[in-house]
Amino acid sequence: MATPKDPVPYSPDVEEIQPDERETAEKIAEQMVYIVDRTHEVDGHAVRSVHAKSHAILKGTLTVHDGLPAELAQGIFAAPRSYDVLLRISTIPGDVLRDSVSVPRGLAIKVFDVPGERLPGTEGENTQDFLMAGGPVFSAPDAWNFLSNLKLLALTTERAEGAKAALSAVLRPVERAIEALGLKSPTLSTFGGYLPTNPLGEDFFSQVPLRYGDYIAKFNVTPESDSFKALKGKEVKLDDPNVLREAVIDELARHGGAWTLKVQLCRDLKKMPIEDASVEWSEKLSPYQPVATISVPAQEAWSADRAAKVDERIAFRPWHGVEAHRPLGNIMRARRHVYPIAAGHRSKLTGCPLHEPSTLPDL
Repeated sequence: MATPKDPVPYSPDVEEIQPDERETAEKIAEQMVYIVDRTHEVDGHAVRSVHAKSHAILKGTLTVHDGLPAELAQGIFAAPRSYDVLLRISTIPGDVLRDSVSVPRGLAIKVFDVPGERLPGTEGENTQDFLMAGGPVFSAPDAWNFLSNLKLLALTTERAEGAKAALSAVLRPVERAIEALGLKSPTLSTFGGYLPTNPLGEDFFSQVPLRYGDYIAKFNVTPESDSFKALKGKEVKLDDPNVLREAVIDELARHGGAWTLKVQLCRDLKKMPIEDASVEWSEKLSPYQPVATISVPAQEAWSADRAAKVDERIAFRPWHGVEAHRPLGNIMRARRHVYPIAAGHRSKLTGCPLHEPSTLPDL
């Protein structure tokens, strides 16, 4: 077996900033604001422009593993310790769809009491956010291409949900056939072909890179406990508008579970690019390696009260964090501009100010 290359050291010049990035980000923000306005117009209530529907809002603990080698003992994972975490499992669209429309899921993680130099704009905070989604790659290589996809999604927001459900039923068998060949289609998944499995058994990925202390990495969350492993790939019947939420509620009412948090270090900038979010980093070049465990006790996984406290009042953003985990690449730089605009507009419409908590909220 070939000896893996040393991880690529982080330096600011690993990023290649393009001259039109600000203009593209502003156009994305316009589309996000349109989605918020559209849901507010139709439903009388503004929700997130992406990841509008929550399926679980959980409290848990992130425990950094002891004895990590030096290349993995970086950033907030530099020493063994435990952190309180807030987790939100969601689906990606900016409208609250019934679950018969099978679309990709997201996992947002907010870590509390995090030490270290803060990213610009987060001075005085003590949290670190990690945003994850189903599938190892982003749906577009960069922000400009994402804008084209977003325009189409924006035009379908809060329209013809029945047609979306019918399209989803057609696309799911196609996605199953593709996956049987060992492949996945981000496009099919985005437009309703995502397989309807229990979110607790799913793998989640950062899809785009972050600084990892002295190095660069992508992140992965995968089931660790037997309870969550048993749900991996297990499909649920889409016979209820909130069947995914109910499946999670039922599972966590009985017992808790755990995920493993892993990182994939960048070892070759050409084969593992920073700026193209559509390229999957080869695990042959650099496998995902475990650095921490995220455990959640048995609990009420979702309630209207939890949603009011978290969905309405708390934001998850990749730029909430420490310099040691600075978001990298074109997509992440666009998010830095877009997320505050979309969240601020939603907050203005709901009349509910957003705040960044310093401790785990009382759920």
